[in-house]
Amino acid sequence: MGRVEGKVALITGAARGQGRTHALRLAEEGADIIAIDLCSQLDTVPYALASEADLEETAKQVEDRDRRILTRQADVRDLGQLQAAVADGVSELGHLDIVCGNAGILSSAPAWELSEESWQEMIDVNLTGVWKTIRATVPQMIEQGTGGSIILTSSIFGLQGAPNVVHYVAAKHGVTGMMRALAIELAPHGIRVNSVHPTTVDTAMVQNPMTYELLLGRSGASRAEAEAEVKAMNALPVPWVEAVDISNAVLYLASDEARYVTGTTHIVDAGSLSPYKIPHA
Repeated sequence: MGRVEGKVALITGAARGQGRTHALRLAEEGADIIAIDLCSQLDTVPYALASEADLEETAKQVEDRDRRILTRQADVRDLGQLQAAVADGVSELGHLDIVCGNAGILSSAPAWELSEESWQEMIDVNLTGVWKTIRATVPQMIEQGTGGSIILTSSIFGLQGAPNVVHYVAAKHGVTGMMRALAIELAPHGIRVNSVHPTTVDTAMVQNPMTYELLLGRSGASRAEAEAEVKAMNALPVPWVEAVDISNAVLYLASDEARYVTGTTHIVDAGSLSPYKIPHA
């Protein structure tokens, strides 16, 4: 597995879920961490978002791995907050080499019933927030002149459609397009840009009643019922992957083992995008 010894990685949405496991995997392989999360609730999100205690737990677990970490509560919709977090992180840790644009939310409704607030908040967080993360970090990486790696969290729904999440699909397709444009723009600076595209992941974004209803098409489903039925999404006989499976892909893309990998869609989907699947017994 790739090493990132001596690197500094900035991760948004780092308080729990994929963001936390990204921080831990990169720390295990030698990186120091700038961990950013909102740590408060958003009106249009129907499940509990991460808390200050979650961010503190991420910090503790990184420190348990003998790496340094700076945490900041910041909103990816606020460029000034992100720029301040970058400045603090570079001041304390010395440089910035890896950026994981991972912060994201999920909500659900048919396109013609979706509220303006739900559409706007989704685009603001899942798409514009990724651009603002880039805007806040790339000038520092260019100024350093040492290259780097940027990994943007998209989704299988950044490569295909899905019902009842038009705003999410639009945002994640936008992230995929952003990655492709950035890979061209930043190549002369030695900065690689790639995206990761997970299927359903065993995190709080998936393990909640709203997502069970979205995936199964009915309300009141339990985790056990979802586990049995959601397997049909994937070619491999699993209902969801673990967050660390995505983090292992992020680690590879961040490391020198991927030194000539840029502009790619790195899919971790248990075969979900395959058009032909053998039904699971």
